[in-house]
Amino acid sequence: MSRLELDSRSATETQELGRLMAGALEPGDVLVLTGDLGAGKTQLTKGIARGLGIDDEVTSPTFALEAIHEGGRMPLYHFDLYRLHDADELGDAGLWDVLGTDGVCVIEWGEQFADELGDERVDVLVTRAEDEVEAGGEPLRHIELVSHEARGDALVAAVADVLRGQGPA
Repeated sequence: MSRLELDSRSATETQELGRLMAGALEPGDVLVLTGDLGAGKTQLTKGIARGLGIDDEVTSPTFALEAIHEGGRMPLYHFDLYRLHDADELGDAGLWDVLGTDGVCVIEWGEQFADELGDERVDVLVTRAEDEVEAGGEPLRHIELVSHEARGDALVAAVADVLRGQGPA
């Protein structure tokens, strides 16, 4: 298991982190984004889309459950599982159709289905530090990447390298 901890001082920085992360993503990668409402999960996803070369408007697909964004170097399958309560609903949401295929899956609120998703994922925990407000009035965000298997370890290491300026951006 690999772990990487980062801080973001604004929505713009969170998007930039996502853009940099996108350079390390490969088809089949799965990111499970966890955090309270407004923590920055969708901002991170917006950055991932930009980093993949996708120009679509990215919003959280809370009611549609899934948004497919194409036009970049690979598709981005963006899920919001907030409204799901049972693992049997994952198939109806379309998750099994795209998981591990030709694009990256970004799953908001997927932590409740960790057992069903398996270890081939990287958990991305986004928390707001309300007591640590930056100059622009935004709370500091702590972002932690946690892998569970070899590909996840490689992804976390690649993101760390990119952030240190040692890899592709």
